[in-house]
Amino acid sequence: MPSVTITHATLAYARVWHLVDVRGQVLGRIGSQIAQTLMGKHKPIYDPSSDCGDYVVVINAKHIAVSGRKREQKQYWSHSQYPGGLKQITMERLQEKNPEKVIEKAVSGMLPKNRLRKVRLARLLVFPDAEHPYAGNIMKRNDTKIPLITQPIE
Repeated sequence: MPSVTITHATLAYARVWHLVDVRGQVLGRIGSQIAQTLMGKHKPIYDPSSDCGDYVVVINAKHIAVSGRKREQKQYWSHSQYPGGLKQITMERLQEKNPEKVIEKAVSGMLPKNRLRKVRLARLLVFPDAEHPYAGNIMKRNDTKIPLITQPIE
């Protein structure tokens, strides 16, 4: 008889890998769905103080859509904490330079600002194209029509 037993809680906290194709999806809408999956709100055992979320692999980050003129007008700021150290970059330039950062920043802003934020963001893996090294880990594929519904891959 084994000395370690698997309980129902262990199985409930098991992490599933989700694949999300964001080609043509609106950034804010798909970002909120990704944030809910990272937090584990889709699970019946969800608790705000526990980390029960899943892994999310995002592909085709270069082809994300935004509404209105956000691509030209939205600004991202960073400051070095030194006088005159403010840096600004538009969404359009950031999309050309590093398309993964646009989705990471959007999802980061939708997660709760607490100690679990960095841990949850570490489970978000964003790739600019369709190629990614986690094909063997993917358990669920995000349906492009209804973002909340996930289907197992055959």
